Amino acid sequence: MSTTLVKPAQVERKWFVIDAAGKPLGRTAAKAAVLLRGKNKVDYTPNVDCGNFVVIINTDKAVLTGKKLEKKYYRTHSGWIGGLKETQYKTLMAENSDKAMYIAVKGMVPSNSLGAKAMTRLHCYKGAQHDHAAQKPEAVEI
Repeated sequence: MSTTLVKPAQVERKWFVIDAAGKPLGRTAAKAAVLLRGKNKVDYTPNVDCGNFVVIINTDKAVLTGKKLEKKYYRTHSGWIGGLKETQYKTLMAENSDKAMYIAVKGMVPSNSLGAKAMTRLHCYKGAQHDHAAQKPEAVEI
């Protein structure tokens, strides 16, 4: 039995759109990460960037289950003493819900050059309007 390994020139990329309205943030991010990596394809090759383009709309209507809005924080550190900045997810989802979705997906792709290249194909939008209608993206159900 032979194994098919895809060359980078043979990769065919498709466009997908995910509607996050009323869906949990983490489940939406997990589905987007699978599509970005290309793990849903038959000819998936781990060392080749064979992922797709993903557009996530209505990120402002995504939900966090449980008490995550009050208890979960997004933390960044500048590297300097006292440089820790914390943002509660209640304010992050109200002001920058597209950033919250981007952070969630980024945590689910590998921390290497393949993951960085995959994250360039992710597009998150707060509302239902997006700039990629010309690519005719397929709708994905979660």
